[in-house]
Amino acid sequence: MKKIAIINGPNLNLLGKREPKIYGKKNIEIFINLLKKSIKNKNIAKIYFYQSNFEGEIIDIIHNIGFEYNGIVINPGAYTHTSLAIADAIKSVSSPVIEVHITNIFSREKIRKKSFITEVCQGSIFGFGLNSYELGIISLLTFF
Repeated sequence: MKKIAIINGPNLNLLGKREPKIYGKKNIEIFINLLKKSIKNKNIAKIYFYQSNFEGEIIDIIHNIGFEYNGIVINPGAYTHTSLAIADAIKSVSSPVIEVHITNIFSREKIRKKSFITEVCQGSIFGFGLNSYELGIISLLTFF
């Protein structure tokens, strides 16, 4: 069975509570657990979930799994717009990586329109709410 990781960056642990008009009212842990069960029940992959508010921990996770997992779906949160280090970590591993965002970052504030992550990923999915994660997983399973 394939192994797919979902990595969430800072503040995404507060989904459902944080700015619900922008990010929605769904709790991320409940959503991820339902997504894991759905994918597992289809017998196509096992989903692992990691979340950290710390850049170095995200880099360590990418290093630790990036040569053995069949793919990574990453929502680096605000690090999308600031972290060359996370981009370099993604570039350094062999697992394909799909960048996802709940909102369309190109329709938001000017600073959110720049992504250091996009150019080092196999693909990017923006603006489909929490469904962006499932679309990321489907793209990994379909194309890589």
